Amino acid sequence: MKLRLALFAMATALLPALSLATAPANAVTFRYAFQGDLNSLDPYTLNETFALGAIGNVMEGLTKRDKDLKIIPGLAERWEILEPTKWRFYLRKNVKFHDGSPFTADDVVFSATRARADGSQVKTRLPADAKVVKVDDHTVDFILAQPNPILHYEWDTWYIFSKPWAEKVGATQPQSASSSSLNAWALTANGTGPFKLESHQPGVRTVYKTNTDWWGKKEHNLDEVIFTTIKSDATRVAALLSGEIDMMEPVPVQDVDRVKSSPNTTVATGPELRTIFLNMDSFRDELLYSNVKGKNPFKDARVRKAFYQAIDIEAIKSKVMRGMSTPSALLISPLLFSRSGEFKRHPYDPNAAKKLLTEAGYPNGFELTMDCPNDRYVNDEAICQAVTVMLARIGVKATLNAMPKAKFFEKAGPTAKYDSSFNMLGWTPGSFDSWNILGNISGCRDANGKPAQFNYGGYCNKEADALAEKILVETDTKKRDEMIYQAFKIVHEEAGVLPLHQQALAWGVSKKVNIAQRPDNQILFYWVNKN
Repeated sequence: MKLRLALFAMATALLPALSLATAPANAVTFRYAFQGDLNSLDPYTLNETFALGAIGNVMEGLTKRDKDLKIIPGLAERWEILEPTKWRFYLRKNVKFHDGSPFTADDVVFSATRARADGSQVKTRLPADAKVVKVDDHTVDFILAQPNPILHYEWDTWYIFSKPWAEKVGATQPQSASSSSLNAWALTANGTGPFKLESHQPGVRTVYKTNTDWWGKKEHNLDEVIFTTIKSDATRVAALLSGEIDMMEPVPVQDVDRVKSSPNTTVATGPELRTIFLNMDSFRDELLYSNVKGKNPFKDARVRKAFYQAIDIEAIKSKVMRGMSTPSALLISPLLFSRSGEFKRHPYDPNAAKKLLTEAGYPNGFELTMDCPNDRYVNDEAICQAVTVMLARIGVKATLNAMPKAKFFEKAGPTAKYDSSFNMLGWTPGSFDSWNILGNISGCRDANGKPAQFNYGGYCNKEADALAEKILVETDTKKRDEMIYQAFKIVHEEAGVLPLHQQALAWGVSKKVNIAQRPDNQILFYWVNKN
């Protein structure tokens, strides 16, 4: 049976009543809200931090990350590198999935194949040519074509499926983000994690129950978790201040002081690893949504740099973000690359931008459409509105097309084969390593998105791509950092992708709740305690 998302979207009309269920009097229930939807519960459908975090309370990877983002054992209790191209993982014994089936090596081998299948957005979690070999029921070897020092860096969000369960319910292939409807099994989840899925209404409400048989050490005191999508900023803030929910994310920047001043709530703030940036379609010979015909302005680095220099990033920081952003010259947080300080943003200079456009053959500018999500990043639509105003000053008329994140990711990304000429995206490198950016965001791809499916603009530089290939296998940190520097320098000088800033984390939290806030912005229930 297939359930169309549109049927569930109608339920949002019930807000602000929020449909928050009543739990037994003695149960500890944690209620939280986010501005965007949680749709498919197949963790291979959408490579998005919020979705992966929500599903990560139910499903688990071979590794985990602690509160400081250090890699720690997960479903694999230990691992070793037997040879430069052979890793061995020793799996936990006596672990069971929520349906009661045992966790074994067969599940890991199956999940490796499934993660690399058509429709998966987590293909880069494993090298395409890696062989995954069962040694025995609780030992798995990963045999690589070449060394890979960061092989397991993203495995905390490569979640392991039960092979028997997937075969039983028909979930052997990923739920594609391009599908107009969700398979029935994509509305469920069967993991080994600290919480079990009780119910799920896409775009409306998801209920979790504590897994009393979890293999790990219990650090929370929750019996139940209820997640609700609340798209309206005002409704979300009101729900927190009234005590209807215990936590919300994000707090609109204009409401931070209000939430802080409440006697019952606070705002948990901190640096976020996510970088917000702009993609320009430099792949096609002609832009899809522009009045320029027969050629593509973005293939000219002067045009890309003109867009860069037209953006007043300090104005965005002070007026749109209310100071809750850190302007960036790179596509990666300075917390993740030690040489980030050697890069400086191209200066805001509208006159220089106009001169570059004139030199490129566009003295009067041109017209195009800008696609932007309106419920994914902090003040995303407002940032895009500000960018269109700034571009107008150099003669570029950008018409804003803002939409919910589900539609945006489908349109601008690989699902619709990058049906966009100019767009905004945010990215947290799941490995917390620079190669993730060079391989996923600025790496060369074809029209179908191979191999860099998250390069929404299609920028390509063969020299930077060659460096990325070497970076992936280099084990000498000094040599590796130098190559990373050189690759970033190429992208920076060519303005291949336009970095804006790292947004700040802002979680609105009840003072009755203690919660761990990691810079990767995952909301993990097993570190929540509620008084």
